[in-house]
Parts: sequence; structure tokens; C-alpha cells
Amino acid sequence: MKMLRFRSPSLRSLDQEILCTIRLLDDSEISCSIQRDTKGQFLLDHVCNHYNLLEKDYFGIRYVDPEKQRHWLEPNKPVVRQMKSLQPYTMCFRVKFYPHEPMKIKEELTRYLLYLQLKRDIYHGRLLCPFAEAAYLGACIVQAELGDYDPEEHPSDYIRDFKLFPKQSPKLERKIMEIHKNELRGQCAALAELNMLQRAHSLETYGVDPHPCKDFTGSTAFLGFTATGFVVFQGNKRIHLLKWLDVSKLKFEGKTFYVIGIQKEKKLVLTFHTSTPAACKHLWKCGVENQAFYKCAKSSQIKTVSSSNIFFKGSRFRYSGRVAKEVIEASSKIQREPPEVHRYGRSLTKLLNSVDLLFSSPVQSPARLLRELHADPDIQAQLEAERERDRAYERTRQAARSRMSGVLTSSLRLLSSNERLNACVLSVARFVAAVMGVLLVTVPTLLLLLESDIDVSFLHEIRQTPEFEQFHYEYYCPLRRWILCKISMSVVVCSLLMLTS
Repeated sequence: MKMLRFRSPSLRSLDQEILCTIRLLDDSEISCSIQRDTKGQFLLDHVCNHYNLLEKDYFGIRYVDPEKQRHWLEPNKPVVRQMKSLQPYTMCFRVKFYPHEPMKIKEELTRYLLYLQLKRDIYHGRLLCPFAEAAYLGACIVQAELGDYDPEEHPSDYIRDFKLFPKQSPKLERKIMEIHKNELRGQCAALAELNMLQRAHSLETYGVDPHPCKDFTGSTAFLGFTATGFVVFQGNKRIHLLKWLDVSKLKFEGKTFYVIGIQKEKKLVLTFHTSTPAACKHLWKCGVENQAFYKCAKSSQIKTVSSSNIFFKGSRFRYSGRVAKEVIEASSKIQREPPEVHRYGRSLTKLLNSVDLLFSSPVQSPARLLRELHADPDIQAQLEAERERDRAYERTRQAARSRMSGVLTSSLRLLSSNERLNACVLSVARFVAAVMGVLLVTVPTLLLLLESDIDVSFLHEIRQTPEFEQFHYEYYCPLRRWILCKISMSVVVCSLLMLTS
């Protein structure tokens, strides 16, 4: 009897849909359902379509695995293969590559999203700035959110309504109010946001997503990647800046991260140690992506990079997408009516003013109402309840779909179990054959490189690489001496046995 064949994609297509929740830069959320083979690019496109965003190459989707390690969602791989957390999935839409010159961003919508990201960076302490810069940035945020200062509308403590910095002193609040009252009057939200971007991008920590680690002395350091190059901070002080043109290689082994470059015409090797191998791999991938985005002139120039030398298997990664120069060029060619920008802060202020007028209530500060709205536990509980009802509805819908397809799926799996077993045995046999074939090719090639004196150009280039020299002197030569010693001892023992017999 001929066995029926069921292709694995058919089984996957019958699996239930998976709910994904994506948190946006203003802390709102959107949801969508995906299949098991849906790639990361689908989710990024889904968010960009929600915003009507064209300049989307600066952005990415970030998630956190059960071990609390952050990752960027890779666009060309299935989402399910990357996520290790339980369903439904929760991710965040964030700026991945900070524009080197925000003035070259074509659309106001893109600048607004970058403004929201920098606002988050300031609040979480990633964008470090001296007192004067902090006051100006804070004033720009207040101007963008509230508009011009109005003594009848804004009480003496209206800056308290805004939690702008991790440590917000009364002295800083007074300076923010002074700048807001006197220097920024008349600026619309878009102009205030643009001024904030211009001032922020000149700071040393602009675009730095700090990776904690330890240097070779055991001191704590924070590594980051910017449009300029690779940076190292200790505390609030930048101790290293290696421009991308001077970085020749990034690699990692286990929990050790290496930056190899040239500084003052001398070879430089910086070594750092992360807390886990997963953190080290994430650091390496971020470095590879940032170097490709900011350094390369065209995406076609980008090659697949490996974390190891030519003889040992390591992680391989290739950046996908456009690079910075291509993004700027594409932005300059955008010709459409600018999309409407929905600003949360000003929309809420106008809504509160409308409510005041409707009920003829006494005039009250919109900023104060904004603070009370965020602080009111009843309103927060209602919002959370609505979100929970939406999630419960989605879970019910997914459960219904899974029950409908469950019976058919289980029957197909029973029928195809024998076929899978046969396929598994065949896969093992193919794997063994492939390994033997690789060994038959690799071993003679290694011997040709290590033992022969043939001076062919490409063999000469391989022999001159630091990785080959390290392998030759640290691994191969000791192994050859050990084998020759064992062979010599065996020959001597055999000779003695023959003489005694």
C-alpha cells in the first residue's frame, strides 16, 4: 500500500494564529495576529502602516526573552523562531538607528517619532546632559506639549505635571519654566520638537543604547554604537571613541567581546566581558548592524560576517535593509502630502479645555488636569480593564479557531507520523554523509595549507592572516608534536618487543 505524503507547510498552515501586541513610542498599543511562518518584516510594516510612515528604516521592533535579554526582531526570519516567551507576544516599537543629522529627515511624522524616542531616553537616563542642556530640552518638551506659557492657565508649579528626568530638582524645574516663558514663546509643536532634536543630537550620548560590561581591569563600562562609531563610557565620562572607518572587525567568543581597529596608525584591540553569552551575542549583532548602516555607501556592499575565525564555526549574521546614505537619498525623493501628526499631549489638552467649556466649570489648568488624569487610580483601572477585555476577546477568538482546526490537525499528524520517522532517519543519514564529505574536503585542504610549500597567491594570503597564524602556532604545531611523539613511542615499543621475541 502506498503511503500518503503530507507536506509540513500544510500542517503549519492549520496551526492557530498567534496574537502579537506592540507597544508604541507614546505607550499606546496595537495588536495583530500572525501565522507561524510570518516574518518580522510583517510586524514592522504593520506598525508603519498604522502611522502612515515612509521613513521606516530608522525604526525596529524590540522584545525581551524570558532571561530578560533584549533583542531586535530580525525582519527576514519568522517571528515564532525568534521569540522564546509564552504567547501572546509583547514587543516594543523603537528607534533602532538614530539619524546622524535630524534636519535631513524629510517628514514631520518621522521627526515626531524620533522626538518621542529621545523623550524616553531622557526620562530613563540614557541621554545624559549637563544642567543647561537639560533645562533647554525640558523646556522644548513643555512647549511642544502645552504651547505658550499662559499665567491664567498655568499655575506656579505647572512643571511638576511633567516627569521629564530621572532626578528632577526644583532648581531644574525653575530653569525650565524660565526658558519656556521667555525663549520659546510662539513656537508650534513641530518647531519645538525640531529644536529639541537639534540640541539633543549634539550630545555625546545621543543614540547610545548602553550595554553594561567589564573591561580587562574588571571595571564596569558601558558600550554603545552611534552614527560616528563605537563608544565606551565609564560613569558619565566617554573614555573611547573609535570611528567606524577605523573599526576593522567586531567579534565575540562566549562572554568576551573584541573590537579590533586602528588608532593613531597602530593596531588596537579592546576586550570586554559581558554577563552572559546571550548578552555578548546581542552586543556583537548590534555593533555589526550599526557599522553596516552608518559606514557602507550601499546595501549591496554588505557581506555576511562571522563572529569566529575561518576554522571554527561561530555565529553568522548579515544586515538586511537600506543603509543611512540610501535612506537619506530616498527621503529626499518623497513627494506626497505630509501625513497628519496626532500628538497625544496637545490633543488631550484641547479635550480637557472643551470639557471645561461644555460644563461651564471654573477654568482649571490643562496641565494640572493632565497630571490628575494620570494619577487618578480609578481612571487607570478603567483603562486597564478595557485593555484586559480586548485581550480576553482576542484569546477567546484564538481558542475558537484552535478548537475548529484541532481535530483535523491531530488526525493529519497521526497519519503522517510514520512518514516523519522515515524522514528523520533519512535526514540523519544525509547529515552523516554531508559531514563525511566536508571532512574529505577540509582535511586535505588543511594539510595543503599547513604542510606544503606551494606558493599560490590565495594560499599565501590565507597563511598571512592573524587567525591562520594563531591556529598554526597555538593549535596545529602542538598537536603535530604530540602525534609524532606518540608515533615515535609506538615504534620504539614495537622494536623492543620484536627484539625480545
